[in-house]
Amino acid sequence: MKKSGFTLVELLVVIAIIAVLMSILMPALNRVRRQARAAACLQNLKQWGLMFVMYCDDNDGYFFSGQFEGNWEGNGNFWRKCMKPYSKNEKMWLCPNATVHRGTNKISPWAYEAWKAPNGDTGSYGPNGWILNPPPGTTNVYGRTPISDHWRKPDVRGSNNIPVFLGSMWVDAWPKDTDVPSDYEDWRFDRVNDNEMRRFCINRHNGFVNGLFADWTVRKIGLKELWRLKWSRSFDTNCRTGPGIDWKWLSHYKDY
Repeated sequence: MKKSGFTLVELLVVIAIIAVLMSILMPALNRVRRQARAAACLQNLKQWGLMFVMYCDDNDGYFFSGQFEGNWEGNGNFWRKCMKPYSKNEKMWLCPNATVHRGTNKISPWAYEAWKAPNGDTGSYGPNGWILNPPPGTTNVYGRTPISDHWRKPDVRGSNNIPVFLGSMWVDAWPKDTDVPSDYEDWRFDRVNDNEMRRFCINRHNGFVNGLFADWTVRKIGLKELWRLKWSRSFDTNCRTGPGIDWKWLSHYKDY
């Protein structure tokens, strides 16, 4: 009786076909995975929008003062301590594309690394510092001036173009229209009050970063588009237009 079964050649042909199919499907699967993570990030920000609404409603319509219980607290404590009563789900603090802080074992690119504050808090979002409502008599907020540039509350004209809360590589940032992009994508040399737009200009979602705006809408933001947003009252949204602009590693991304 003749035995049935695969020959070695037939088995190799089947394996080759499976390998070809996998090579075709994997890019599509990776793309779907990235899209799902970006969508989950936007859902996180929608929830943050609700929490910001609750916070502002509980504080006469105003954003954070920059203090917590009357004290100036650095490293983002001023907003994290204020928002923790509204968000006790730790997953809400992390973009699905940036869930781990590796310390000295850096993740590359930096966009995929969560930040870690000195007290141990981790996250991958941060507020636009210019939304704050500094107390009377304040001359600067952690060295950032002028005080008059702060929005103080969300109910202002053009709120749909005022960033409130975004994907970020650090706990907060005060972008200025004089800020320039980093020299390369995996830049890691952050300094306080120096080109802080770089904290938000991270390639977290394939040329985009997600953000929440003062009208409580959320959307993806093109990396070059960051300079088109109204970060502060005096921010010049035409600061990086015209010939001769050096976009460095952003040069191949869409213009706005």
